Amino acid sequence: MTDETAPAAAQPATTQARPRKAVLLALFAGFAVFAYVFDQLTKLWVTSTMVEGERIPVLPPVLHWYYIRNSGAAFSIGENVTWVFTIIMAAVSIAILLQLRKLGSAWWALALGLLLGGALGNLTDRLFREPSFAMGHVVDFIQLPNFAIFNIADSAVVSAVVIICLLTLRGISLDGSRLQKSAEGQDA
Repeated sequence: MTDETAPAAAQPATTQARPRKAVLLALFAGFAVFAYVFDQLTKLWVTSTMVEGERIPVLPPVLHWYYIRNSGAAFSIGENVTWVFTIIMAAVSIAILLQLRKLGSAWWALALGLLLGGALGNLTDRLFREPSFAMGHVVDFIQLPNFAIFNIADSAVVSAVVIICLLTLRGISLDGSRLQKSAEGQDA
């Protein structure tokens, strides 16, 4: 009699794991789409309502909209190797998608969704904006004092990195499990 109940008890656990995985993938996709669409809509708004180089005070002196096109990375690093950033963003996007099979945490789903949405937002600029395919300049427009001018995709990537760092510091792996402290760390 116990042999018959054991397989029946194990069966709901597998069916329950599938909906949980589906929820996590939906959460991931939702945040990725949100970050990407929000980024692209704000860039469309900036390019259609502002002239490159225009600066509009929003909350002076803290926040301005300042429309520039950036061929490099943060702080305009690497302006002459735009194609390298295109390759890196494509590789990061592929790497994120390959990690999804291990996904077991809502916080990791949030972080990876924001990371993918941000990477794809700037990759879209690199691929389809002037001056040419895969060499396009990224639209940046958010200006804070003494800081790089950035966009929503950059904000999504930075937010994702902060979440990933916090998860790592707390010992939460991609699959949602907690990493065990070593025996040496417990003795101290």
